Amino acid sequence: MQEGIEELDFIGIAPETSEEGSPTVRVDHTRQETMIQGWSAFEKLVATISETTWTPGHAPGIPEGEIVNRIPARMVPILREACDVAERAGL
Repeated sequence: MQEGIEELDFIGIAPETSEEGSPTVRVDHTRQETMIQGWSAFEKLVATISETTWTPGHAPGIPEGEIVNRIPARMVPILREACDVAERAGL
């Protein structure tokens, strides 16, 4: 395993996921992070976000090294569970 991801907890995969899609949520205890795997956002959406300030106090654009993922709404319970796992672990 790569350094820093020894304690990955699989939390869940999007319900009704086919072999061609796999939005997934994991909790990385070592790095104290929640990992969300999803589909890449549409280029038009990314361009729109890149040109606007959509959060007060946040510079316009998407910083280098960051991406925008699309996560299906049906994954809300899985995301909640990931937050609970991280909280219980004191992350």
